[in-house]
Amino acid sequence: MPALGPSTLHHPLAAGIPPAWASAWGEDDYGPWVEIHVGDARQSLRWIPPGTFLMGSPDSENGRHADEGPQQLVTISRGFWLFDTPCTQALWEAVMGENPSRFKGAQRPVESVSWEDCQRFIDSLNSSLPDLQLALPTEAEWEYACRAGTQTSTYIGDLTIEGNGHAKGLEDIAWYAANSDGETHAVAELQPNDSGLFDMLGNVWEWCRDNTFREYAADHVTNPVHLAGNSSAGRVIRGGSWGNSARIVRAAYRFGDHPGDRVSYLGFRCSSSGK
Repeated sequence: MPALGPSTLHHPLAAGIPPAWASAWGEDDYGPWVEIHVGDARQSLRWIPPGTFLMGSPDSENGRHADEGPQQLVTISRGFWLFDTPCTQALWEAVMGENPSRFKGAQRPVESVSWEDCQRFIDSLNSSLPDLQLALPTEAEWEYACRAGTQTSTYIGDLTIEGNGHAKGLEDIAWYAANSDGETHAVAELQPNDSGLFDMLGNVWEWCRDNTFREYAADHVTNPVHLAGNSSAGRVIRGGSWGNSARIVRAAYRFGDHPGDRVSYLGFRCSSSGK
């Protein structure tokens, strides 16, 4: 079995040459970062190195649902950049010129955006920043980035889910039903994972590229993505939201929505393969 976890290959800033589309860049305790600017809005992206992980949850995980398994060994063979937060309303408005969100706030995550809306946002931003190559992350990329080398139900460990749907400690990393007061919150207020990614769990669900079908065709797969089906096929959403219990706000939990749905618990973040 391949070693689990991120690769130790050199990161893309090691030579001191940032991507052409980056307005700022650097490295800190979490690793390399870059930043894009659109008008007054800024968005940081973190480097997610290639590696191998166990996707899904074990039968013993508290709160587990059947479609989280069986666990499958997955290799992400190419590193990628990922927004360090969900897309904010400030960035959405800078790109799209409007703000559809129910819970208004420049640094809150944009929500009430459909999967199809996200494609329009991505196309617009890619056209203004050549070589950026934004996309929604695949479901496998999303879970790999969320886990940041961990295999527990959350990236701070396995949490005990209480009868009221709460889990002590989850409030340190996620806005969910127990602490959200029924609304979204500004991004990056809680503890990030070990890759420097904020709000991977809670606050808003995040659209992924794949449709909701998941195939277990082999014990070990590389860069899986499921795009079969027609344009109206359900699309995967991950991470849970401000309205969900602790059973939902776990790294392995998966759900789906129609690609045209716009609801106040659903946002997104982007990945980039741009060099």
